[in-house]
Amino acid sequence: MQQTDFEPDDNTGRTSEPDAAARGGPATTEDLVSWARRAAAEFLAAHPLPADPPPVPDTAPYRTALSAAETQAEVSAVMRHFLRTVQPTLHATFDFLMTVAERGDQHLRAGPDSPTEQLIYAANCSVAVLGVADQADREALRAEYDPPPSSRAAPKPASTTLPAPPEAPGPPPVR
Repeated sequence: MQQTDFEPDDNTGRTSEPDAAARGGPATTEDLVSWARRAAAEFLAAHPLPADPPPVPDTAPYRTALSAAETQAEVSAVMRHFLRTVQPTLHATFDFLMTVAERGDQHLRAGPDSPTEQLIYAANCSVAVLGVADQADREALRAEYDPPPSSRAAPKPASTTLPAPPEAPGPPPVR
């Protein structure tokens, strides 16, 4: 029988999921994380990690500026500034997830649906938001400043009347 972090008879505050795991059913996410945390306790004592997460960028100034923006150029300026602010965090996330995925060269043997491939996908998604947001901004700016020729107004001719055709030569003068 699988070892759980609780006694099967002590179900206070438990859902039916942990009960199923205690009876030999599939382990819950809570169980898996609890077991891993217990197994890694000595390791974490030797390698302490920061207790608090790093500060999250304050989006209030960006939201305030965005609500005051009246043109696409102003929206673009706010968005590009925000993306520059979060870019280091997103790249750090990418780097860390790739480091986990590439640990021990396991990515070289990973199958298409393996946890390693899922980590690589997650890493790519963490920075893909920058590219998608940049593309959306460029397309919005293009629509504003450089619309396709089909949507541009056709140039109007200077005059709607055609000039009179040259007179046809008459009969030659008689001498």
